[in-house]
Amino acid sequence: MSGARLLVVDDDPASCEAVAEGLRAEGFDVVTALGGNEALARARERVFDVVVSDVRMRDLDGLTLLQTLRRETPDLCVILMTAFANVEAALTAIREGAYDYVSKPLRLDELLLTIRRALDQLHLARENRRFRETLTDRYTLANIIGVSPAMIEVFKLVARVAPTRATVLITGETGTGKEVVARALHFNSPRSAGPFVTIHCAGLAETLLESELFGHVRGAFTGAVSARRGLFEAGHGGTVFLDEIGDINPSTQAKLLRVVEQQEVKPVGATDSIRIDARLVAATNKDLAAEVQAGRFREDLLYRLNVVRVALPPLRARREDIPALATHFLRRYTQDSGKTITGIVPETMALLEAYAWPGNVRELENVIERAVAMSSHSVVLPHDLPSHLAASPTAPFAEDATPLPSLDDLTRRHLVRVLTATGGNKKRTAEILGVDRRTLYRMLERYAMPPSDPSPEA
Repeated sequence: MSGARLLVVDDDPASCEAVAEGLRAEGFDVVTALGGNEALARARERVFDVVVSDVRMRDLDGLTLLQTLRRETPDLCVILMTAFANVEAALTAIREGAYDYVSKPLRLDELLLTIRRALDQLHLARENRRFRETLTDRYTLANIIGVSPAMIEVFKLVARVAPTRATVLITGETGTGKEVVARALHFNSPRSAGPFVTIHCAGLAETLLESELFGHVRGAFTGAVSARRGLFEAGHGGTVFLDEIGDINPSTQAKLLRVVEQQEVKPVGATDSIRIDARLVAATNKDLAAEVQAGRFREDLLYRLNVVRVALPPLRARREDIPALATHFLRRYTQDSGKTITGIVPETMALLEAYAWPGNVRELENVIERAVAMSSHSVVLPHDLPSHLAASPTAPFAEDATPLPSLDDLTRRHLVRVLTATGGNKKRTAEILGVDRRTLYRMLERYAMPPSDPSPEA
């Protein structure tokens, strides 16, 4: 707490300095102001954590100062002090936004305790704000990476449905980014200030899954020594994300249908239901229509979940997104590692593009994280990749035919592909390739592509 910036305000110079000296002795950075107007000037010159102000001052009283400070700096903690203490004045101060109200003559230990509590609250408020800003930034639509036609359609659909209350079903193979899309839906919705609650349904026993989703009362089953709130109740006012919903059992499916239809849950062992207001987003890597035909999934629940369907393509079906994704992950893990890695050389990128990616985007992210850890150069080289990327069979490009192309040919094809995707924009092409403009022009020269008119792909 030492070093926190405090502003002490009192139009009595002796009283003002006495309070300031006591706080400085405790290690605080203290500035004084002899009256409300001077306090406003000080607060507009620099940032303070806490203001300790007298209420009765001749030029500008403490309550007016409080109102102005709260309007201009909402997260500033203000503590008011006065020799004319009464309950009504204290209630008025708190109602106007004061953190607390102390009486004169001041006891330094009481004032210090109040200030430290105010600083604790301020620290938590700022941490929460930074955390929310970080989440919001991380899960903006801009951070769902892709330039392929399939991903452009995903962006459009997510942007249209995010502001609504519609239930969303996200489908796609494991590792395609279903949870990233679910979080983007939440953080771009009117519910973004509410909770985002997620549960992975696969692998949970029937009783445990129902307890997690709906909660339970004390004694509902062996081991239920106390009541527990379920995730739907915890997600009230926000979004509940059910991952791998195709793995839940028929009994739980029936109870989930009730939640979707009536927006209420009944905890395990309870007799009464609880009303909730939570948006449901579900995800699966299974074909739920086939599961319905096989009798493993309720058709009526599928209809309720499949109001809006977001289908995520596998990475092998959107290879033109690999350069942008790889560069995105490279920046993230380079920053985390503290290394200075400026890009991915064309030979390495060609290997990334040629690989089949059975684990999809998640596997690509893991490969780039490993490459950053392994690299001892300023760029990612082919030997920084796992050996199976070069050695294992690949899913060839649609236009490829036997015999398999050379690495040099793949590099050229990749260069042309990126140029085509960017419409010939050299700056964007260099960014995606992870090289500088000078290197890009050397590559164009090497493959006999005029900088102003790249040749069509053979």
